[in-house]
Amino acid sequence: MYEVHGWVSLSESTVESDVGGLDSAVAELANLIASNSEPNIDMSLKVINGELYVVFAGLANRKRSTIVDDVLKHVQANLPGSWGLIYERDDETVEAPGPNAFRVTVLARGVVSERVDPFFSPCNPVIED
Repeated sequence: MYEVHGWVSLSESTVESDVGGLDSAVAELANLIASNSEPNIDMSLKVINGELYVVFAGLANRKRSTIVDDVLKHVQANLPGSWGLIYERDDETVEAPGPNAFRVTVLARGVVSERVDPFFSPCNPVIED
């Protein structure tokens, strides 16, 4: 199983959300999200209280595409003031943190880093038997 949950608050810079290129970067991002062919992974652009977000949610039998990574790369390259968290669990992964844990991808100030989840991992016995 591959599971993903998360959100990214979109901003063109760390000072102002829009310094002139937000509309074009978001339009490109919307096209990328619309190209998602993974039926069990939902990504959408949302406006919440005047702020733009990408919301991720999904549960698939296996990770078949790189759409989540592609969206994060686009945001990192074109909207460096953005920030957010993506939780992923893949029972087929052999690299750290392994199949019994969530990987947390953190996006802040144009930098993507990966962390080990301190809340739900290890999944067995924290959230599953």
